[in-house]
Amino acid sequence: MPVVLTESAAQRILTLIHEEQSATPSLFRVMVSGGGCSGFQYHFSLDDKIQEDDQVFEEHGVKVVVDEASLALLDGAQIDYVEELIGASFQIKNPNASSSCGCGNSFSI
Repeated sequence: MPVVLTESAAQRILTLIHEEQSATPSLFRVMVSGGGCSGFQYHFSLDDKIQEDDQVFEEHGVKVVVDEASLALLDGAQIDYVEELIGASFQIKNPNASSSCGCGNSFSI
């Protein structure tokens, strides 16, 4: 599977989907865009539409949507949700990244 979702991440996403009051999104979108302190940055959002160039993966009851351009940069990545004393966040372990910034939200290849 090109993108792996841990059980912890899936549980958090299902909670967020359940708490969402608007158009009842049912998809977890992961994107990579240019920017951040290392060259590329990750974006997460809830969505209710699948675009033409999207790939859809389902794991632990969550549908993960990744566009083709982002998928090339995320192939083999693991998305986790970690709760620490300093806060909680989604974290990506990306085998394609040669380096990342201290916050873990951006990376370079």
